[in-house]
This record gives sequence, C-alpha cells and structure tokens, in this order.
Amino acid sequence: MSAGSYVVETTRTAEVEAGERTELWTERVGTYHPRMDYRFGSPASFRGELIRQHSATYQIVTWHSDEVEYARTPGLIRQTPDPDYRLLIPLAGEMRLRQADEEVRMGPGTGSLFTLGTPFELRHGDSLHGVVMSIPAQEIEGPLNSKAPLVTGLDLTKGLGRVLHTVVRSLHEERADLTAAQFDAVCDRVVEMLRMLAVGDDRPTGPGHLTEVEAMVRRYVRAHAADPTLSGTSMARALGWSLRQIQLALQQVGTTPRDLIREERLRLVRDRLRCPDCDHLTITDLAYASGFSSASAMSTAFHRRFRVSPRQMRRRDR
Repeated sequence: MSAGSYVVETTRTAEVEAGERTELWTERVGTYHPRMDYRFGSPASFRGELIRQHSATYQIVTWHSDEVEYARTPGLIRQTPDPDYRLLIPLAGEMRLRQADEEVRMGPGTGSLFTLGTPFELRHGDSLHGVVMSIPAQEIEGPLNSKAPLVTGLDLTKGLGRVLHTVVRSLHEERADLTAAQFDAVCDRVVEMLRMLAVGDDRPTGPGHLTEVEAMVRRYVRAHAADPTLSGTSMARALGWSLRQIQLALQQVGTTPRDLIREERLRLVRDRLRCPDCDHLTITDLAYASGFSSASAMSTAFHRRFRVSPRQMRRRDR
C-alpha cells in the first residue's frame, strides 16, 4: 500500500517453504539495512514477520521472529558504510546489544540509540517483538552539532520516554491511515524527543530552568516560524526572558535562535511542498509564506538541509 512516497509492506516467512525462510529473511532485512552477518538459532524451523513503513526520509520496521544474531564487522562497514542511526525498542522478549565495548540487555520499556557505522552485535531469543527506526545522521548530528553518543538503556516507562514510546507504537498501529507528510511530521517529533533524551533533557525541572526555557522557545518558534520578523530578540520580548537566557537554553542542546528558526521554516516549506492543497503556490510564494526573505535564500538553505531542491522534492512526492 502506498500514498505518495509513503509505503507499507509486510513480509511473512510462513508464505515460503521452510528451507527458504532464513534466505527470505536475510534478503529482506538486507534491503532495509546495510550488509550484516546473520546467525539463526534454529534455521530449519525459523519463523518471522516484518512490517516496514518508510518514506523518502524515515523508516520504521516492526518485527516478530525466532532467535537471530546480527553483526556488523569492520569489513562489512568498509564495504557498505552507513552513518545513520537506529532507535531500537523491544516490545516483548529480550535483546542484547554490544557496541564500542559496551553491552546492554534490553527488555520492554527500554530502548537504545546506536549507529550501523560502528561494529556491533545484536542478539535476541525466540518470540522477540521489536521496533527499529532508521534516522538519517543529519537529523541527529546537525541539531546537536556533534555525533550522538551511544545511548543505551533509555527509560521508556515514564516522562518523555513514555511519550516517545507511545508515539512510535501509534505510528505502527495507524500505518494504514497515514500520508507521507503525516508520517514524516510525526517522525520529526520522535527524533526531536530522542535528541532531548540523548542529552538528558527529560530530567525534572522547576520554573525558570533552562530546560523549561528551551521547550517553550521550541513551541513558540514552531507556532511563529512563518513570521518574517521572528528573531531571538523578538522571542525574548514575547516570552518574557532575556536573549541571553534563550541563547543559553538552546546552547545546551547544540543550537541557536537563528538555527532553530531556520530549521522550523525549512520543515514548514517541506510540509507545504508535500501538501496537494499547496500545489497552486509557486516556490517564491512558499518562501515568503514560510518566513524567508527570498526564494533564493530559501532554496539554498533547503538544498543544504535536505539534499534536494524544493522543486525536486515537489516532483518526487507526486
């Protein structure tokens, strides 16, 4: 099933002969992720199911399967490099992830952020039910201005972690009723929450704390991104904080008022390019309607951020 550039596809090993099931699994997982080594606990009786949701930007795979061990060796990484990140969440059963001399056991209510650009081993037993979300490296490293650390043992049972867990599961449950724009918009918010968890911004805070300031600033920018007069100074005036407070709050998550405003405007342009109701708007119209000073400034920033031009994205999503 597809809607624009959003596709949902299901693979079940039960649909092929027993002797072909591990081959099918290896082939299909190999189309979703770069090359890995596989070791099946019981190849002759292996069973599994994969449900993949993907757009041009994000991919989420929900799976059930019997025992498998996956590995990325230095040799495989040289052959098929992949700098992107994976958010791994077990829904039932237990996984063991080893990377960068660190090993963690994960069960329901936990999660890990890791990269396929570094050697790792992932093992799980029978009756595993899990979710893995592929996240472009720039979505993590750009806003943080650095490579993300290996984050293991994310607590997804309370606070922001629980919200993230609920949203990821809802994306799977509502997979048949999403458009490409909706899927990407929700995935953007998942990644935003994940970045906050990765740098520890889910801790409890009191009024006036920089984390509270940062959250309020993000909400304000999202609501006013199309305003061409939006700036750090105007935000400070509207929210009742000093510009220095806002700068410090955003600095702790690796961004600035200017960069945050540009990021939200670019997301606004992207969403409008994908919206059929906005087809009558020219690229210049979209630039001005999204707060940019000119179409050329918007196009330059858009290409740098998404690696395609606005016109290319509009054609690709039709």
